[in-house]
Amino acid sequence: MNRKYWAVPIGIMLLILAILVSCKKHTTGWRGTINTVDGITVVTNPPSPMLGETALSIEETLSIGNKDGGKEYTFAEIADLGVDEEENIYVLDSRDALIKVFNNVGSYIRTIGRKGQGPGEMQRPTNLEMTPANQILVNDRGARLLHVFERDGRYQRSISLARSSASFFSRPKVDSQNYIVARSMTIIEDGKATFILAKYDADMNELFRVFTYEYLIHPNTRNVYPPECFWDVGADDSLVWGYSERYELFVLDTRGRVIRKIIRDHESIEITAKEKEEWTRLAFGNAVIPPEIQVNWPAHRNAFSNIEIDEVGRVFVQTYEKAPDDGGYYHDVFDPEGRYLTHIPLKAAPKAIRKNNLYVIEEDKDGYQHVKRYKVNWEDLSQPRPRHP
Repeated sequence: MNRKYWAVPIGIMLLILAILVSCKKHTTGWRGTINTVDGITVVTNPPSPMLGETALSIEETLSIGNKDGGKEYTFAEIADLGVDEEENIYVLDSRDALIKVFNNVGSYIRTIGRKGQGPGEMQRPTNLEMTPANQILVNDRGARLLHVFERDGRYQRSISLARSSASFFSRPKVDSQNYIVARSMTIIEDGKATFILAKYDADMNELFRVFTYEYLIHPNTRNVYPPECFWDVGADDSLVWGYSERYELFVLDTRGRVIRKIIRDHESIEITAKEKEEWTRLAFGNAVIPPEIQVNWPAHRNAFSNIEIDEVGRVFVQTYEKAPDDGGYYHDVFDPEGRYLTHIPLKAAPKAIRKNNLYVIEEDKDGYQHVKRYKVNWEDLSQPRPRHP
């Protein structure tokens, strides 16, 4: 057949293909969509990830914590941890109000801080953050202070939170400009607790608010598993946050503008009778709810319970889908563009992810805490390049 008869049909087909590609972006092996709505990139993910569970595997390479060892390797109550560029591990002990530092093979190096009310001393620390300036920021909720230490243990300063009307600050995250993203909570007279996620300068002056929500508090009412706000700051200073009532994550630029929205279609997890019984036992000491207490149960679990970003911008989201054999919960992993990559079980939520190592706090069967490090292996996916060397 003469080639000229094929030229027009082939040309039309190529034109249609080009129009389809320009109208809706797709990624090979990924069945979601990426669209622009009111200037915001909206990434809509299907229930299934782009890659199978074998795309990512973890291997334990370090465990710190020995109840039969020396005092340097025992912990009263681990609240948080951080990891520096040399892979030294900083473990915050809330009960003893100090930080124990270990090198990358788990050997004890030093202790930072102690319990007290003087300079460099702490009362009830709850969070630890390694800043891009290579300093240690500690949220001392008991003293309403943020303490700043050098990595060698030298105390630098404390930032007072007392001038704020907020009662508590939670999970401060620091960007390269020393700006802090944290959530505050204030209890007001009419029984409402107001939570505010906001960005602050280095002296805790509020720059802008991200999100506000409220809870009703009554002494004879228990609202079980209310939704919460979770967040983390990426290497490019972007903020990823979400309110766990819905599986939606928002990516904000440094000025607080939403630049991306990440949605994942998922099935809600029902709360079982066994979970209700366990909660009741923990709350009241037995399996029976006191008659004067009203307990409000939601129909389903929240969409997620933690957000952590690694160095190349991948987002790890802890879900309430239980892993088999008491293996913790499944975590969803999204690439820097917000595409749903894989779905993996982890025993505990990551506290830090650095150089393809994942750091968690785990409890053994006797309730003793350990710091664990796992090597993250990507089997079916070439490593994305870091956006910032």
